[in-house]
Amino acid sequence: MTGNVADHLLARLGEWGVSHVFGCPGDGIGGLLAAWGRAADEPRFIRSRHGEMSALEAVGYAKFSGRLGVCAAASGPGAAQLLGGLYDARLDHVPVVALVGQVPRSAMGGSYQREVDLHSLLEDVASAFLETVTVPEQLPNVLDRAIRSAYARRAPTAVIVPADVQELEYTPPTQEFGNVPSSLDRSGWSAVPSAAALERAAEVLNAGERVAVLIGRGAGRASAEVQRVAERLGAGVAKALLGLDALSDELPYVTGPIGPLGTRPSYELMRDCDTLLTIGSSFPYAEFLPEFGTVRAVSIDLDPQMIGLRYPYEVNLVGDARETLLRLLPLLHRTESRDWQEEIIAGVQRWRRVLEHRAGLAADPVNPEYVAHCLDPLLPPDAIVTCDSGSVTHWYARHLRMRDELRASLSGTLGATGCALPYAIGAKFARPERPVVALAGAGAMRMNGMAELITAAAYRDAWENPRLVIGVWRDHDLDEPTGQTGAWGDAPRFPPPRTLPDVPYARFAESLGMTGIRVEEPERVEPAWREALGADGPVVVEFVTDPGVPLLPPDTDWERMEAPVEPVAEEGADREGADRRGFGARAREFLPHRGHRPDHPDHPDASDHPDASDRPEGPDGPDCPDRPGRGTTPEGDGP
Repeated sequence: MTGNVADHLLARLGEWGVSHVFGCPGDGIGGLLAAWGRAADEPRFIRSRHGEMSALEAVGYAKFSGRLGVCAAASGPGAAQLLGGLYDARLDHVPVVALVGQVPRSAMGGSYQREVDLHSLLEDVASAFLETVTVPEQLPNVLDRAIRSAYARRAPTAVIVPADVQELEYTPPTQEFGNVPSSLDRSGWSAVPSAAALERAAEVLNAGERVAVLIGRGAGRASAEVQRVAERLGAGVAKALLGLDALSDELPYVTGPIGPLGTRPSYELMRDCDTLLTIGSSFPYAEFLPEFGTVRAVSIDLDPQMIGLRYPYEVNLVGDARETLLRLLPLLHRTESRDWQEEIIAGVQRWRRVLEHRAGLAADPVNPEYVAHCLDPLLPPDAIVTCDSGSVTHWYARHLRMRDELRASLSGTLGATGCALPYAIGAKFARPERPVVALAGAGAMRMNGMAELITAAAYRDAWENPRLVIGVWRDHDLDEPTGQTGAWGDAPRFPPPRTLPDVPYARFAESLGMTGIRVEEPERVEPAWREALGADGPVVVEFVTDPGVPLLPPDTDWERMEAPVEPVAEEGADREGADRRGFGARAREFLPHRGHRPDHPDHPDASDHPDASDRPEGPDGPDCPDRPGRGTTPEGDGP
């Protein structure tokens, strides 16, 4: 094959099985763009509105396809824009390769326009592999190593190609001094722990009477094995946010998410267990794990650099979760007593009733919990769900129940705002036959979501299943961290969120030829979700929700969760005060709770703890829809 360096770069990507590259055109990658034209857009170039969105789309593609994500950016500002998305890939352990342009070699070091020291810019985020191609013979080795390193390290890597190098005639490396030929094959492999380590782990787990299992994204390929372990040991299973779809919530002993956004059953599981098994998770909030020194603990993780970081585990098993559990299971004894597991199941059932109660409370105008609660039973069984960072994460984590085929993810460790829609676009290209639902807040939509609606509208005909639903919680609450800080004193919040101009998200979607739905009444919530999920193309459904609805921390006692709620004052009520109460509850969500439980008799501020009386309510909150066909109960990982 003849051609230049850019032609061979695209061809080499194709040989590695890369079918999509997410990018934003600009100076520095003109040679690559011309090569895409000659290659009839193979691999397909997916054009975003901003470099960060390109990287986040590549992360979403990789998360939902199980394959490599690839993004491309121009030199200078284009490369800088990639950083947010690449850090998301790094912290959530996702394989992504960034192709980055640079000014011509002759201009480097000359303070040329758009010249940035890309090695200094990218060296932290792409520390797994970062290299510049300066001559054609380098290309295959550099690109191959970037791809292999991304897969092996589960991390982002970067290849920098100056603009003039892209247009040089390609000459392959030869078998002579100074040349480094390369090869394409990447055979599968699995890491497994030693037999002695497995026996030590089995001894710890078999001695436990109240076993708790915590799983993260690393357990995603081992759901059947996790289920067998839990049933053999009579255990309960909690999940980090990145591992929510790793095990079905229809299993009665699955307690749901853990941590600041977690459930009361998960909190109790960790509080009362005597043995902990952590699988594929680097859950960061140690204060939500069993108290140090009170339990014996075992961890399983593929990465020897990450294992044992968060807790004083007695045994650390380095290996693939599925392969390790397959070797561990024959060593585990079946626990005859089911009292501990039955107690867990009862707590999960009670929690589902609490969520239904809270979702049914009246609010002004719509209860944000009710919006998520109504979506849960309506999700298609093969749906992919993406969620943004912010208050919407609370409702997603607690109200959406994972099923066997349903897949979901978010920016778990970085907590990037504005990830839901680019994740969803990446997911649509990864699995074009499946419906995708993106859940976002107003802040995320203003930040970058509206621009990426243009991308969604542009590619709507590229997907076998055109259903893409963007649910927006429009609550005027664009400043959650400031609200959390202000909750501790009388200082006013700055800037006041309601001084910002209103944005009509649904009408903006309609201006792009998409379907827009606006919901301001509780009785419209379920029909709106049904309409959106049944549409034949992208839909924005905008829910006007109450920012004053608080989220109770997972260590709130059951009585307070289930207590009746006093209505808010009549016309002219202090809505700002209700907002502050909501912000205060959320602020306390992110504080350590170990030793500070409001239900503990020694807690010094029990009277100040947010309870049900802080929540806005009306006498007849909306009923939640029936849930036909559902079960009786309901990373490294980030929170």
